[in-house]
Amino acid sequence: MIKYILLVFFIMTGCSATAQFTVNIQWQSVNPGYSGDSIYYDADRKLTWSDFKGRPVAKSPAAAITESGFGYRMSMKSYNNRTNINITVFCYFNKNQSWVKKGMKTDYALLHEQHHFDITYINTCLFIQKLSAAKLTRANFNTLVERIHDECFAALNTMQDDYDGETSNGRIEAAQMRWNKKIDAQLAPLTTN
Repeated sequence: MIKYILLVFFIMTGCSATAQFTVNIQWQSVNPGYSGDSIYYDADRKLTWSDFKGRPVAKSPAAAITESGFGYRMSMKSYNNRTNINITVFCYFNKNQSWVKKGMKTDYALLHEQHHFDITYINTCLFIQKLSAAKLTRANFNTLVERIHDECFAALNTMQDDYDGETSNGRIEAAQMRWNKKIDAQLAPLTTN
């Protein structure tokens, strides 16, 4: 009888401890820490050529380069047998690593570069969706969050490469128009309030 009561106690304690583990995922569209060289994604704020502050690479076949990415910050608080994980996700454009060659500042080229930033945001949202669907536990959250990040970052790089490859860095207008429609269609449900 005592063994049975202890078993029930351990099962209830285990369930209680599991129930006390919470994960909060937050999107951060403002600066998550001061960095004057970054712009954080905001669907209402489009890039301008004045955002491209880096030094152009003369040998590059590209007219301009957008350096963008996404990241996360994770913090954990434990108290009274409760664990709360906060994951803050952000998407950024690096001004000092992004550049445009002299004489190439056209609206057409700027839209191509804006779509690089939009592709980054699309994959940032994929990261958030996968985090939200993941079965995070005390035992796996560190490795699982990192694995999901790496998978989504690989998907981001593939999409960026496909975009530049199929459009020849924006030089093939018909392909650029197809990608414009594709990106706009993927963005629409992500940016409507």
